Amino acid sequence: MEKENNKLDAMRHSASHIMALAVKSLFAKDGKVKFGIGPTIEDGFYYDFELHRPLVLQDLLKIEKLMKNLISQNLGFKQEKVSVADAKIMFKDQPYKLELISDLAKDGEKNVSIYFSGDFMDLCAGPHVKSSKEIKAFKLTKIAGAYWRGDEKNTQLQRIYGVAFENENKLNEYLERQKQAEERDHRKIGTDLDLFSVSEQFGAGLILWHPNGALIRQQIEKFVLGEYQSKGYQLVMTPHIANLNLFKTSGHWNFYREGMYSPMDIDNEQYVTKPMNCPGHVLIYKTKQRSYRELPIRYTELGTVYRYERSGTLHGLTRVRGFTQDDAHIICTPKQLEPELVDVIKLTKFILETFGFKDFDVNLSVRDPKNKKKYLGNDKQWELAEKALANSIKKVGWKHKIDEGEAVFYGPKMDIKVKDTIGREWQISTLQVDFNLPERFKMEYIDEKGKKTQPFMLHRALLGSVERFMGVLIEHYAGAFPVWLSPVQVQIIPVGADFVKLSNELADELKSNGIRVFVDDLNETVGNKIRKAEKQKVPYMLVMGEKEAKSKDLNVRVRGVKEVKTISKSKFIKDILEQIEKRK
Repeated sequence: MEKENNKLDAMRHSASHIMALAVKSLFAKDGKVKFGIGPTIEDGFYYDFELHRPLVLQDLLKIEKLMKNLISQNLGFKQEKVSVADAKIMFKDQPYKLELISDLAKDGEKNVSIYFSGDFMDLCAGPHVKSSKEIKAFKLTKIAGAYWRGDEKNTQLQRIYGVAFENENKLNEYLERQKQAEERDHRKIGTDLDLFSVSEQFGAGLILWHPNGALIRQQIEKFVLGEYQSKGYQLVMTPHIANLNLFKTSGHWNFYREGMYSPMDIDNEQYVTKPMNCPGHVLIYKTKQRSYRELPIRYTELGTVYRYERSGTLHGLTRVRGFTQDDAHIICTPKQLEPELVDVIKLTKFILETFGFKDFDVNLSVRDPKNKKKYLGNDKQWELAEKALANSIKKVGWKHKIDEGEAVFYGPKMDIKVKDTIGREWQISTLQVDFNLPERFKMEYIDEKGKKTQPFMLHRALLGSVERFMGVLIEHYAGAFPVWLSPVQVQIIPVGADFVKLSNELADELKSNGIRVFVDDLNETVGNKIRKAEKQKVPYMLVMGEKEAKSKDLNVRVRGVKEVKTISKSKFIKDILEQIEKRK
């Protein structure tokens, strides 16, 4: 498998060079093309260019057509090693390549690798395929702006993205998935279903929840908080702002300053909007002396935090500047750590499965054993925590991948990804052992021997953030939420004005049973009302006309089903209530 992946990576890398050659051929006559970098990425490749004019969609079609022609010419990829001095002469008109060459020289490199394809040469370490004919199936997908080296102070280049696969079938499968992803875009569905909006007047990256979206969010929060509290978590609440000194003590001001908003002066002291909930939970713990008999202590909070994200990275609900975390912190003894982790993972599995996710990918990030000095905590703490994480994952029956050296400096962690309906992976839950805050805040408990001992602390967010999780849910269900989450669970459609009163009476009966109902009493055709309800993805529709008025049964239209079902009112109510109660 690894060999196949390496071959595919080489093919994609080669495609980026062929694309650069095509761009050079098409645009060099109008002005000098300056080349940035052209690496491979997941599913494809890109290349950055400085050109004399902005690219348009029509340019992609021309570039793609020329690429196919170049590929058919059986162009080779020839590597040469040249000295740094010679490389600077060869790329004398390419400022971005010269900068990269200078960086290599600073790192002590005497020679650099250059690849030639046709009349295009590139500073490149490879690998590449032998011939352009090995590039089997590709497509250019989009144009975007990209600052050189990701720095906003640098020149903005034009980036062309492409995808490439082993054959046309796999390319077509990918394109079909992308088409489905576009149709499921939570920003579009969020507008169509009137769930949320973002207003530049209010502020970029800050979500305004409309009634439908707020109702769904309320159902999500009510469910998870209920589950947490039933498992022994104690609900706490902390303010949205805090004294800056708190985050200096926690280390966030030093380590995450770029992600925090500027301080505000209040009574000659500096305050910030909180980027994390954890310091507040620590202070609650420290309000009194704790005994081992009290542990474990589990605090949970739906706490809203604020972090700076660059405007170019903001994306609907999945990348925002203010978001609410289903945060929890477990403070326990060393012996309690593994049992607590087992319980957390079981709870995570149950909650994610309830929301409709069945396929999980688990990563365990541990420290680099060859570079222990860059991590806080001692060997005993790390060995205990890493072993507890690994054992707890196995006890739940999950397979996991170990990422050596990927642990953060203050402790090992476990990340859980889920696959949605169309196979995309989303990072959702995180479990993080923290050796930093207990030390910085001098957290203690009195152990069995009467000695003051530092506890273990576990950060835990099962949904991650409510905003992002809801964005994932919208795309997972394409807006067709299960009954328990649907803003309107039943829509009643009176055939005419004569049946509005009867429709409202039925609605009142359903509402008295805890069912969310909407009566569409507008003066429109029944067909138009049905189409509106279908567009709003309402799970059940009841048409109320003369026939239905005389019958004790209901004619039920089920979302996504053409046939109309006839069912007794009592059974209809019972079935819906069962779906709500069991969250089917």
